[in-house]
Amino acid sequence: MTQSTRPQLSSLIKSSRDIMRKDAGLNGDLDRLPQLSWILFLKCYDDLEQRREQDAIVARKAYKPVISAPLRWRDWASDENKGLTGEELLKFVNNELLPGLRSLTGSDERLKIAELFKETYNRMLSGYLLRDVANLMNGIHFQSRDEIFTLSHLYESMLKEMRDAAGDSGEFYTPRPVVKLIVDRVRPKLGERILDPACGTGGFLVEAYETLKAQAKSAQDEVTLQTRSLFGVEKKPLPFLLGTMNLLLHGVETPNISRDNALRKPLNEIGEKDRYEVIVTNPPFGGEEEAGIQLNFPESTRASETALLFMQFIMRSLKPGGHCGVVVPNGTLFGDGVSARIKEQLLRNFNLHTIVRLPNGVFAPYTSIPTNLLFFDRPGTGGSRSAPTDEIWFYEHSLPEGVKNYTKTRPLTFEEFAPLLEWWEQRNDPSFDVQGRAWKVRAADLMQYDANGNLLSVNLDVKNPSRAADLEHLPPAKLAESIAAKERAIAGLMDEIKNLLENYRP
Repeated sequence: MTQSTRPQLSSLIKSSRDIMRKDAGLNGDLDRLPQLSWILFLKCYDDLEQRREQDAIVARKAYKPVISAPLRWRDWASDENKGLTGEELLKFVNNELLPGLRSLTGSDERLKIAELFKETYNRMLSGYLLRDVANLMNGIHFQSRDEIFTLSHLYESMLKEMRDAAGDSGEFYTPRPVVKLIVDRVRPKLGERILDPACGTGGFLVEAYETLKAQAKSAQDEVTLQTRSLFGVEKKPLPFLLGTMNLLLHGVETPNISRDNALRKPLNEIGEKDRYEVIVTNPPFGGEEEAGIQLNFPESTRASETALLFMQFIMRSLKPGGHCGVVVPNGTLFGDGVSARIKEQLLRNFNLHTIVRLPNGVFAPYTSIPTNLLFFDRPGTGGSRSAPTDEIWFYEHSLPEGVKNYTKTRPLTFEEFAPLLEWWEQRNDPSFDVQGRAWKVRAADLMQYDANGNLLSVNLDVKNPSRAADLEHLPPAKLAESIAAKERAIAGLMDEIKNLLENYRP
């Protein structure tokens, strides 16, 4: 069996997508990538099962396949000359293969596959084109770890393309540099249970897997890594499929991703067995949860905004001594009412030690909302994670010199976080020059109460004092020029409004 090179695999994937473009049932990458994903999944899984069968033979043990004939890839797709094609192939896929996979029962692994295919459908209308795609997939050999590694990177590049084509559906993609930074700073350890409750295409779990993989030194470590380390929840069927495939390609043989809404369980029913040592996530924000989900939360902190509900879920689901990195929108930092009460709980019951402020455009092109990274620990026994919030470090990640905004063609890179990583390790060294990027604030100064002790606000939207000073000390000539320019702009707008009113005809 000849191992494919990266250019060969890239060409194979491109050819598959080109074939799919000819099919009338597929419209754009939002159709093509899910179709390619489930086909890839079945080829990959059959190769995995064949490896398990060989291992069982060597160990002189019986092996019961998860997917049995005639649903295995080898039964209907691997023979390019005698395999099904045309209308016969379409009938088998639509009437036997996919319904059969959806109805799998028995072991946890079989149930997971049934869950994966619950809302997975064949959208290709030509059985001949589907045969051509299957033939190309036979050129990928998932027996080779190098080939799987290469294909995983190609798959991630397709996920990025899908992000750009997704529009409002792009919420399930988090830029890889942000994912890498969060996991890198939270520093998960093998033996800890790691959760992403809104895992999308699995970026955080993949990054955590890569981190833990380097820590696995024995066969038992490998079992722990594969079965007791990574957990995800995803509400929507498309990212659930893509995330499962993403983890599989990176080496997670049985991804522990549940197709569910993490907020479905009442908050007060989340007990010790439901808690995790590490939570890394970018929960959806800007959306609203239905009334039934909102009722799962205490009346005093009940809200429709998903970001606020997820913050409560995360706080409740973190084990004592556990640590978290989460993406939140600016509105969460300065919001009052329910938002303030949730932040008060965060400061009083957790150690919110770091807030990284990101500039506009990090999540371009599908949202311009400024975002922040919150890093906090739940008080446990001993160490720096044993006390609630006393002081919060803020770090402002600035745009590179000469860059006005991050865009699709000029995205954020992980290398740009080098100053942040250096500061993180030396933040308590007073001689370390942070060049006006970092500042520290007492948590007590951010919580405002009235004379009766009632909470008024908790404002985490703390501006960089160095930037404020820069504005205050502008040269008089530049300050006057700025004011004059603003006045001219206002005058121009007033003239436009005046002309519109004069020419208005009811």
